[in-house]
Amino acid sequence: MSWLILLLSAVAEAVWATALGESEGFSVLGPTIVFFVFLAISMAGLGWAVRRIPLGTAYAVWVGLGAALTVSYAIATGEEPLSALKVVFLLGIVGAVVGLKLVPHDTPTAERDVDVRD
Repeated sequence: MSWLILLLSAVAEAVWATALGESEGFSVLGPTIVFFVFLAISMAGLGWAVRRIPLGTAYAVWVGLGAALTVSYAIATGEEPLSALKVVFLLGIVGAVVGLKLVPHDTPTAERDVDVRD
């Protein structure tokens, strides 16, 4: 469930990042509202996910997927040109995110059964 929440918060990150660009410095009301709503959703999801996923891993996944989705959306809408190198680097980001998911990690320190007598 933590990974699903993290992925959804990364999508929310891409939404707020896109809305930030469309808000024209917070001078357009609609995108400004979308920005603040999705910023809150994204941060709350990231905060929830790091209860079970190590912070460094969760943050890298959140930023990486958010960035990849933001660029992909900009390409799909014609705001950014498509190039072979962009595709390669976007696939690299996604590959790195998948790799971070596949790497085993211990339970966060706060949840470990630690024997203080050791």
